[in-house]
Amino acid sequence: MVVIEPVPSTDIQAKPSKSTTAGDGINSDVLDSGGDGKATASGYASDGYETASETEVGDDAAVSDNTDKPHVELEEVSAVSKDQTYEDALNDDELKQKVLAQMNETKVEGNKLFGDGLYEEALLKYDYAIQLAPEMSSSSEIRSICHNNRATCFFKLGKYEDTVKECTKALELNPSYMKALIRRGEAHEKLENYDEAITDMKKILELDPSSYQSKRTIVRLEPLANEKREKMKEEMLGKLKDMGNTILGRFGMSVDNFKAVKDPNTGSYSISFQR
Repeated sequence: MVVIEPVPSTDIQAKPSKSTTAGDGINSDVLDSGGDGKATASGYASDGYETASETEVGDDAAVSDNTDKPHVELEEVSAVSKDQTYEDALNDDELKQKVLAQMNETKVEGNKLFGDGLYEEALLKYDYAIQLAPEMSSSSEIRSICHNNRATCFFKLGKYEDTVKECTKALELNPSYMKALIRRGEAHEKLENYDEAITDMKKILELDPSSYQSKRTIVRLEPLANEKREKMKEEMLGKLKDMGNTILGRFGMSVDNFKAVKDPNTGSYSISFQR
C-alpha cells in the first residue's frame, strides 16, 4: 500500500509591479496623456510621438526587484515626417516669401497665357494666385496686380461690368493704382457710364496732373455725359407725365391742364391751371 504524503504549500510572493518598462501589458504608471487626455497602446499619446516597442525593451530582465534603484522612464521617439520637419524649420518670414514667390510665378504664367490670347485660362491663373494668400497683408500688391490683370482679360472678352468689378477690387488694395483707374474708366465709357468715367479721369489727374490723355478724355466725355443726363431727365419726366395722366384722367383732366412757369429772379416754378 502506497501512502502519499502531503507536500507543504509554498507561499508565492507577488512579483513587484513593473513601473519602468513596457512588458507583456500596458502599465498605467508610465502612460503619458496627450492634448486630448487619451492614452494609446504605445504608452503615450499619439500627438506626434511614439514609445519604444516592446521588442526593443526587455521583459523581466529589464525590471529590477531592487526598489533602491532609480526610476527609469521610457524615452520618447519623435515620429515627425520629413516634410513636417522641413516646414517647421522655416520661420514665418521664410514661409511668407515662399508664398509670395509662388504667387508671382503663377502671375507670370497668367501673363504668358494672356500674351497667347488665352484670356479665360489666364483668368484662372490670376485667380489662383489671389487665392494663395487672400488675407496676407504682404501679398496685397500682387493681389492688386492680379485683379487688374483679370480686369484686362474681361475687357478683352467684352465683359465690361466684370472689368469694373475687378478694377474696383484692385483699387481697394491700392487706391493710387493708375492702370486700374485707366482700365475702369475705359470700361465705364463702354457701358456709357460717362459720369463715372470722368470721375476716374479726374482721380488720375489728382495723382498725375500732367496726364494729357486724361484731360482729353474728360473734354471728350463731358458733352456725352450732359447729353445722357438730359435724356434721362426727359425719360423720367415722360414717365411722370404718363402716371399723372392716368390719375387725372379719372377726373377728365390731364397734365396738359397744368403749366409750370419759371420765375427768372428766383429760379423757382409756379403751377397754373388751364382749361
